[in-house]
Amino acid sequence: MILSFGEILLRMSPDENGEWINKNTLPVYAGGSELNVAMALAKWKIPVSYCTALPGDFLSKQLIHYIASQKIDVSTIIQNAGKPAFYYLKEGKDKYNEDVVYDRLHSSFYNMQPGMIDWDKTLQGVRWFHFSAVLSLLNKQVATVCEEALKACEKKSITVSIDLNGNAEAWQHDKNAGGIIQPLLKYCDIVAGNIHNVEAMLHIPVAANVHSISTKDNYLLQAKNASEKIMQNFPRCKVVAHPFMLKKDKLEYFATIFGNNNFYNSATYSTDNIIDKSGTGDSFMAGIIYGVYNHLPLQQLINFAAGAAFQKLFIKGEAMNKTVDEIKNFIRDYH
Repeated sequence: MILSFGEILLRMSPDENGEWINKNTLPVYAGGSELNVAMALAKWKIPVSYCTALPGDFLSKQLIHYIASQKIDVSTIIQNAGKPAFYYLKEGKDKYNEDVVYDRLHSSFYNMQPGMIDWDKTLQGVRWFHFSAVLSLLNKQVATVCEEALKACEKKSITVSIDLNGNAEAWQHDKNAGGIIQPLLKYCDIVAGNIHNVEAMLHIPVAANVHSISTKDNYLLQAKNASEKIMQNFPRCKVVAHPFMLKKDKLEYFATIFGNNNFYNSATYSTDNIIDKSGTGDSFMAGIIYGVYNHLPLQQLINFAAGAAFQKLFIKGEAMNKTVDEIKNFIRDYH
């Protein structure tokens, strides 16, 4: 069983012209990084559980029912005072999520306190624990809860993966993200994240010319250097993966992976017809977990993860809805 731990985020997507007000229609999608990962893994027939905190109201019960309907175990979800978390992203031209507003303050997850989750019980039967860096950047209490979970995983020899996601808005309680994230990395076996978040959170610098010399070879060099440095600084880490999404004439996407002292990269995909960027990084993370979980060779693994992430660009909403075979067929047929 894989346990994905994180905060559910309800995404509200008003149209850019404000017609939702007149028509009384506002699309809402259930997501959040860790739930998106769980949804993808469940779609790919991997046994997965989702742990979060929600208030005990009718909306929470509906959300739990929905998550369970996706073949995700919900037995570890806890009840806590607060509200569900939201974010707002308008539909239409903002396909790069440049105009997004988060409302996570004082959610049930945000209000969690150390000792609230019985990790020994929650981790029973779990082989793999996944979480995201952004969680520990919410506040010091949640960061401590994450550390509690990781210490329990270490005692039980549970594999741990972390997605180095996050943004400046999330770093509210401490501008020094590295001081929060780095102590957690010593517990992690699998690390994924773009090289800029690696620089911000782990203080592993990216070359100043990374964008002025915007060739794939230069990005690959930066990724290899970052991967090697992560391995050196955090000896428990076995696999490091970096996604790249570049906005040129068309959007370009590729990814890298480093493990067993070998470095691989995926094909480069390109498009000028994005439907929904949300959840792309989560699909990539799920692809990495899927590949390691199934002992795929690293080249095959990064091909799958990158192909899954790229396909998410054409899926409306938060969650991946492609099967493993559909992703493999896309990779095979892409020209």
